[in-house]
Amino acid sequence: METSSHSTNAPVRQVEAGTPAYRRITVAMFLAGFATFALVYNLQPLLPVFSQEFGVSAAQSSLSVSLPTAFLAAGLLIAGSLSEVWGRKPIMVASLLSASVLAVIGAVVPTWGQLLIVRALQGLAISGLPAIAMAYLSEELHARALGLAMGLYIGGTGLGGMAGRLLTGVLTDVMSWRFAIGVIGVFCIVASLVFWRSLPASTQFHPVPFQWRGLIDMFISHARDAGLPWLFAEAFLLAGSFITVYNYIGYRLMAPPFGLSHSAVGAIFLIYIAGIGSSAWVGHLAGRLGRRKILWTTFAVMLGGVLLTLPNNLGAIIAGLIIYTVGFFGCHSVLASWVGLRAVHGKAQASSLYLFSYYLGASFVGWVGGFFWDLWRWGGVSVFVGCMLGVALAISLRLMNLQPRVAPSPTLSP
Repeated sequence: METSSHSTNAPVRQVEAGTPAYRRITVAMFLAGFATFALVYNLQPLLPVFSQEFGVSAAQSSLSVSLPTAFLAAGLLIAGSLSEVWGRKPIMVASLLSASVLAVIGAVVPTWGQLLIVRALQGLAISGLPAIAMAYLSEELHARALGLAMGLYIGGTGLGGMAGRLLTGVLTDVMSWRFAIGVIGVFCIVASLVFWRSLPASTQFHPVPFQWRGLIDMFISHARDAGLPWLFAEAFLLAGSFITVYNYIGYRLMAPPFGLSHSAVGAIFLIYIAGIGSSAWVGHLAGRLGRRKILWTTFAVMLGGVLLTLPNNLGAIIAGLIIYTVGFFGCHSVLASWVGLRAVHGKAQASSLYLFSYYLGASFVGWVGGFFWDLWRWGGVSVFVGCMLGVALAISLRLMNLQPRVAPSPTLSP
């Protein structure tokens, strides 16, 4: 069990930016975000490979990404609540380590069905980290330091997603896809051990007995809030549109007139570098100017990026993906920190519901996008994604009038 502020007579202050504890927390959480997304999404550039090797359609191949995100989404609803009893850090460590071991197992299973089973279990195992990570940051850090730290954590997820996809593409060309995912699994095992040693134990954590009734009541309370359900809806649309684009861009770029290799398609994910920088910057900007003013802008940027991918011009496609990715990471940073601030009580459950919506969107919408590709190729995918972003933009404009649940400070607008 983690140490909490109950164990001392004097309350422990929340961590401020610039302190040694802040640096340890941000480095550890950046590494955790890196490993998490490397594990979940490293198979994304391999969808065309699976279609060829196992004889499955684009929609069926996308299950190697959609299944782990679906099981991750389901696990989030329980993992956050278990952390209220057992502590934040122990569950995050066990979650990351077990998912890393399953990645190594996935590299050696012989059949498509067995690979999907391992991927589903991997998603369930890793569910213990994302929602708890958000709750941990919201509890341990002062509100003035939260926006930047959340942006850095999300930046870590972006770097992990980029590096995992890029390394998978290169190693698949050089060796094989099995070798590629095995290497990433071993790396993430090492990252899990470093995370365990580096992350400080909670000081603001207050353990409570696990009660189903209390859990349900907390979920109902969040569902009745004037703002949180809309933020959850935004998460669904945000993740669904983003994963759909990157699930099927590989099919487009490997087909005529482009005919790119696995390594070249994997290199497309270097675009995530732009997203990594934008997540911290936009998170900081939202803390200064207010999340209401920044959120709708990020969705508009994403929509513009999608439009740029329509011509059969590689330069335009890459430019569109860069703009789209910058908008996505900035938007995710704003939404994640907004949920943590708006949820006055039950932050872990609020984070769980946010990420449940996020990964449910990634799983379901990412899978449905395969049918649009099979029927209408990139034009169909673009229209599908554009419609979702249009709805998300409308919701973000509605949130401009949302009244704060708590009195805002000069630098934060929850």
